[in-house]
Amino acid sequence: MQAAGPAQRVPDEHPRHVHAGSGAAPRPFRIAIIGAGPAGFYAADHLLRQTDLPVEVDLFDRLPTPHGLVRLGVAPDHQKIKNVIRVYDKTAERPGFRFFGNVEFGRHIRLEDLRRHYHAVVFTTGAQVDRSLGIPGEDLAGSHSATEFVAWYNGHPDYRDHHFDLSRERVAIVGVGNVAVDVARILCRTPEELARTDIADYALEALRESRVREIFMLGRRGPAQAAFTLPEARELGELPGADVFVPPEEAVLDPFSQALLAEEGDRDTLKKVELIQEFAQRRPTGKPRRLTIRFLVSPVAIHDDGTGHVAGLRLVRNELYRTEDGRLRPRATGRYEDLPVGLVFRSIGYRGVPLPGVPFDERHGVIPTEEGRVLDPATGRPLPGLYAAGWIKRGATGVIGTNKACAVETVSRLLEDAAAGRLPEPEQPDAGAALNHIRARQPDYVTYDDWKRIDRIEVERGEAAGRPRVKFTGVREMLEALREDPARSA
Repeated sequence: MQAAGPAQRVPDEHPRHVHAGSGAAPRPFRIAIIGAGPAGFYAADHLLRQTDLPVEVDLFDRLPTPHGLVRLGVAPDHQKIKNVIRVYDKTAERPGFRFFGNVEFGRHIRLEDLRRHYHAVVFTTGAQVDRSLGIPGEDLAGSHSATEFVAWYNGHPDYRDHHFDLSRERVAIVGVGNVAVDVARILCRTPEELARTDIADYALEALRESRVREIFMLGRRGPAQAAFTLPEARELGELPGADVFVPPEEAVLDPFSQALLAEEGDRDTLKKVELIQEFAQRRPTGKPRRLTIRFLVSPVAIHDDGTGHVAGLRLVRNELYRTEDGRLRPRATGRYEDLPVGLVFRSIGYRGVPLPGVPFDERHGVIPTEEGRVLDPATGRPLPGLYAAGWIKRGATGVIGTNKACAVETVSRLLEDAAAGRLPEPEQPDAGAALNHIRARQPDYVTYDDWKRIDRIEVERGEAAGRPRVKFTGVREMLEALREDPARSA
């Protein structure tokens, strides 16, 4: 795994930075990017495409596999979205790019190590955990975050051993964003549909035996404020194995939403509302599952069945009011209802995880930044050489492509600082020194060539089963597959 292929070539040692025109080629600026998801690849691509300054990029991820949420977050029945990895493969082929997978920040490499070998560090670690509901019963068995379930069915090594009691017939999903829709859709898919995807094998078998028959998605605001996109909503209405329904009284827009929609003229939102209202007119057709989308309800407690397991949700009805700045907010009305369910998934937003030695805004769950420059919490001024992009910079908003503009903004500020001489000079800025440090701390690091071998093996296994791929779901089995792969020694 340590052998360097063409895209993993260790650059030759360079002299220290000199001015262009002094007769010697300037030493490249060495940039470390922590997190190999979309934001990390977009940042690397923008750095390596520009020609004003020479740069080299080392991209790190704690997992052996790159691509972050494209591999481990995008639903398995959305294969077309995953084609974006072809763009990332082209980035990996650029001169000056190296990938170090199975290398964890804070464990194998620390901030002081990166400072020693790189002029700048860009953090692109995403928003890895769900926000909590903060209600009684949230810790009961059968109460889970949507992130856990999504990571589990996508084969994330950290979640492969999680258990979800799919013997329960009624499930509630708190939230009406795209992730909530993904969870609902996977629970509603037939085994035959799932068998044509790259869903993890253990998840496929568990869902094949699922006894889930009724799923509820719960939104605290109205149809006009639903966070899922129009294409996602349309897909729910076309599920072969599930009828979709909205209570008619909850599909009606309140006067505030009607007025705001008329003011803004948002055609996509209008179409989404029309689709939701069409769902409210549907009648059951006898499909094996039923998905009910609720609006203007919030959970206030999760009921215990007496054994420490979820038995249901206590819901409060909401109404919308308009704030002074024109936004619509929900507030409880004092009317309650009980919803019997045996399984609860929360999907109400996501936050980043603090990184050792890196400033962190606990309230917003992000690294504090200004245009991508990491800020010192004590002074509010940028910390030289530290940057962030993606969800860890701006919060969990937007789709995969949104990270491109975010990464470009961050990299533009980094390049400005490099050109102005504001980046700190590392003690050992040559690529070989960084490589030796990584080899010493984590001999089982994975290169991009190694990943391409893992990718090839997964795809070959999938072809034999009529699937896009059959994933490895454990780090050890990935490393063993690399050791046993004949192409590695070819």
